[in-house]
Amino acid sequence: MRRELPVLVVAACLLASGCSKLERLTIIRPSAERGEYTKTSPTYDVSGANARSRNTDPTQLLMSASDLYLKGDLAQAESLAQRALKAEPRSGDAHTLLGAIANARGQAAAAGVHYAKAVEIAPKTGIYANNYGTWLCANDQAMASLAWFDVAIADPAYPTRAAALANAGSCARQAGQLERAEASWRQALAFDPGNVAALSGMATLQFSRNQYLDARAFTERWLAAAPDDVDGLGLAIQVEQKLGDNAAASRYLSRLQAIPSGSGPAPRTQ
Repeated sequence: MRRELPVLVVAACLLASGCSKLERLTIIRPSAERGEYTKTSPTYDVSGANARSRNTDPTQLLMSASDLYLKGDLAQAESLAQRALKAEPRSGDAHTLLGAIANARGQAAAAGVHYAKAVEIAPKTGIYANNYGTWLCANDQAMASLAWFDVAIADPAYPTRAAALANAGSCARQAGQLERAEASWRQALAFDPGNVAALSGMATLQFSRNQYLDARAFTERWLAAAPDDVDGLGLAIQVEQKLGDNAAASRYLSRLQAIPSGSGPAPRTQ
């Protein structure tokens, strides 16, 4: 028996800007070795010319829609995702993808409706809980988001627990809960020592506490994971200035000035 394709939207929220967007879509495809899915992901015609022969299998439709989303073809991705939802009305994955598409278009309210629908369908599914929590946090509801991150973290099947913990830390700080933020970031780093969101969170938190040696240690780890992160380099300059190491501050400044204007750190895969 076929099962629905799991879809995961992961948010990596840097402390400097808060949880402002869902950054990327990662498709988790079940192994074809079980005979449940093929490794191919064909894109079906959505023009209407071949309406009678169009595929109606929700799994394949979602796989194709996800590929189109990743290529930036939002219109066709939405068309296929809507068809998948019509074929399987209680598809949390279809709502998740439609939410990501709406978010990419700047339609925050519409995205929230889809993320909320996904957790309504499967309230204990960590993927959906993390997505909805991230959306709440990005839309001025940081306190309300924390309970959903708890759900995500509690789901033993959730594949990227460090991401949910890092998100929880960023949103806890946004909600003014600094102790919870630190605890969440430290847990995230226990799972993933190179998690940029958690490292940046801890670095800026320790800097705000005047714990400059700790801030240096976290900033160095941050820049080891994302060498061209402009926020990380900017903080490193401030840390070294506070510690009186102007030579190190100058080296970081040179690295920062060497980064082309408008560029940022390359996205990290989960």
